Amino acid sequence: MYLNFMSVDPSKTGSPEVSATRPKKVSTFFLLGPAFVAAIAYVDPGNVAANLSAGAQYGYLLVWVLVAANLIAVLVQYLSSKLGLVSGQSLPGLLGNKLSRRSRLAYWGQAEIVAIATDIAEVIGGAIALKILFDLPLLLGGVIVGVVSLFLLSIQSTRGQRPFETVIITLLAIIAIGFLAGLFVGDVNWGQAAGGIVPRLEGTNSVVLAASMLGATVMPHAIYLHSALSVDRHGAAPRASIPQLLRASRWDVVLSLVIAGSVNIAMLLLAAASLRGQEGTDTIEGAHAVVSANLGEVVGLFFGIGLLASGLASSAVGSYAGASIMQGLLRVNVPIVWQRAVTMIPALVILGIGADPTWSLVLSQVVLSLGIPFAMIPLVRLTTNRTVMGQYANSRIITLVAIFASGLIIALNVVLIVLLALGID
Repeated sequence: MYLNFMSVDPSKTGSPEVSATRPKKVSTFFLLGPAFVAAIAYVDPGNVAANLSAGAQYGYLLVWVLVAANLIAVLVQYLSSKLGLVSGQSLPGLLGNKLSRRSRLAYWGQAEIVAIATDIAEVIGGAIALKILFDLPLLLGGVIVGVVSLFLLSIQSTRGQRPFETVIITLLAIIAIGFLAGLFVGDVNWGQAAGGIVPRLEGTNSVVLAASMLGATVMPHAIYLHSALSVDRHGAAPRASIPQLLRASRWDVVLSLVIAGSVNIAMLLLAAASLRGQEGTDTIEGAHAVVSANLGEVVGLFFGIGLLASGLASSAVGSYAGASIMQGLLRVNVPIVWQRAVTMIPALVILGIGADPTWSLVLSQVVLSLGIPFAMIPLVRLTTNRTVMGQYANSRIITLVAIFASGLIIALNVVLIVLLALGID
């Protein structure tokens, strides 16, 4: 099984010399979809673990991290989509064209580590959900998540991009309902929640969680992915259609990330209101038990279903991203079964040896946070490059904001590494 990535001739894409034949305009609504697929990365099980841990341990303290991360995500995802629409190539593909063979392999190596960390979160999260809902062993649940994700990917290969997007958007709706349901019966202190918008931290563990939340929100594989999704949906777009596609992309990104951001904040608020000070909330299973006891079995059921939908959808989307990374940097069409095996085996090993699944999820998100600069910096440089982007190159203000966001993420990572190395609490 191969993903149905479109083969694009770079000479016929983003350069100003491309034909300006005016295409027939279509509804903006019809053009929505790629960002909703990418947004699944923002509500995967890693987000669940990081956000629940943050709320249970620190209450509303880290709300500001989610707000800042979501604002950064809007900018980053739009830039990734714009790169794909204007250049007709994915971010990994452009990097593969520019790097030497040795550099390409090294860059692919770090990107593959990111893909593995992503799959650890997604497979483990789905396995936990199956244990919560059906009391299945974690290892068996992880295998089931992997098989189902392959089925979801087969929809893209056999039916095309639109049906795949429809399935993923449906799962996103289920995720949103699953995790927003608790807010209607939970006792959220909205004053304290508003106070959580003020940036502050409390010790090393709060920095670890902040980096984990950031890695779970601005996920590097989603940065690589969105450009590929845009290419797969629209191919080498005629120059005259690009302004409409960019307008549609802005709506696509904003709408999808408003939903994803709301779900993330809802997770933290639910944990802060219902889990803080409760015994056994240091795991997702424990958190589910407390939510069910405090807010009712129906809310607990919604929680479990939302987590399962998150694991299945994000696992499929993560494999899609991994395949696009391999194709762009290794310049080969990789059977998705192979890509799935490469990234899923470490997750199954973790489940098999009995490691703490929730803390494994949190640590996987820290790895993702460390991988963000490797995706963000090339993205900013390429979307600022007029040779690649022509008249659609970033304005100076957008470039400065993107550089600031990248610097903020790098600074947080450096602080995290120093604190962990020194063992400072």
